Amino acid sequence: MARHVVVIGGGIVGLAVARELTTRGNRVTVLEKENRWAAHQTGHNSNVVHAGLYYKPGSFKARMSVAGNKSVIAFARDHGVGVEVCGKLVVATSEDELPALYTLESRAKANGVPADLISPAEAREYEPEVSCVAALRVHSTAIIDFPGVCEALVKQLACADLRLSTPALGIRPGRNGGVEIATGQEVLRADALVNCAGLHSDRVARLAGLTPRARIVPFRGEYYELKPERRHLVRGLIYPVPDAALPFLGVHLTRMLDGSVHAGPNAVLALRREGYRWRDVSVGDLLDTARFAGSWRLARKFGRTGVDEVLRSLSRKRFAASLARLVPAVQAEDLVRCTAGVRAQALLPDGSLVDDFLIETAPHQVHVLNAPSPAATSALEIARYVADQVVPRAKG
Repeated sequence: MARHVVVIGGGIVGLAVARELTTRGNRVTVLEKENRWAAHQTGHNSNVVHAGLYYKPGSFKARMSVAGNKSVIAFARDHGVGVEVCGKLVVATSEDELPALYTLESRAKANGVPADLISPAEAREYEPEVSCVAALRVHSTAIIDFPGVCEALVKQLACADLRLSTPALGIRPGRNGGVEIATGQEVLRADALVNCAGLHSDRVARLAGLTPRARIVPFRGEYYELKPERRHLVRGLIYPVPDAALPFLGVHLTRMLDGSVHAGPNAVLALRREGYRWRDVSVGDLLDTARFAGSWRLARKFGRTGVDEVLRSLSRKRFAASLARLVPAVQAEDLVRCTAGVRAQALLPDGSLVDDFLIETAPHQVHVLNAPSPAATSALEIARYVADQVVPRAKG
């Protein structure tokens, strides 16, 4: 029997969940508070299809990104969306970074990611301007048009009820089971609810009566791009060895599908959940972050890192210096500031950053509470998992 499911959130995860539910014969309504799809995290990321290199073996991120790498690339090719499997280099720029690089190689093997350790000379065959003492060549990394993927998903949802400019304002249990969702125009009655609200996922969960384990703290990632006459310095994707204590990958260089080269992102606390600029400030969002004990514990753990990120945000010269560790020819005057994104990062009360995807369930409800990168890569796989929680597949 077909069920009616309301999906809150019109980014790539919400649209992928809606598509998966419709393919299983369900009636689906998608509520998106903005006037367009993919308005926030999906539309402001680096458009990289991750390989699954960085994540703890057996974790949601490891399993779903490796499978998602294949499924989202196949989806893009099947629907005429731009995608290119170009691979990437993760480079150790000093001897001190070699142990972490070797750990990444081990994780690649454990996760089934095609990757090889290569010498500096071999690295320069891929990237003539790169500087390193060793590198990991990751073969399955790709670049893609994620907003284009969302457009293709929307086209596949012709039978769904898609509602832009329609926020969920209230959620309560249905009188005869299920869930009721107030939108301001009406009250929708559904058999189940799926929360894919990204930057507001914890608030939607609380609206639905849950006390989620984690709180969303927004981190802005700022990008520059190389001036057109300096794009030749980068052929593909060049990443540093990341800090294992943080979920961010460090500023890196990415050649996009249109030939432009993006540099970034950094990671600074956003002053608003949808704060793409320093002047985007919400007193309510700041109070929400300040009242959460985990925020202060995180600040004590990583205060110095946070200061460094803010300084890099304010100084193009510092930003360029971070990039020059990877490609020494990059200089401050080569950079032009471009877009920024905001990452919805879940934070626990003890100050720990949630490292894996976090999905919680309640009667007639599924809440995707932590789905930052590589969620776009993993969207079709997350959708299958979530749909199984809502409407399990028949066995046999």
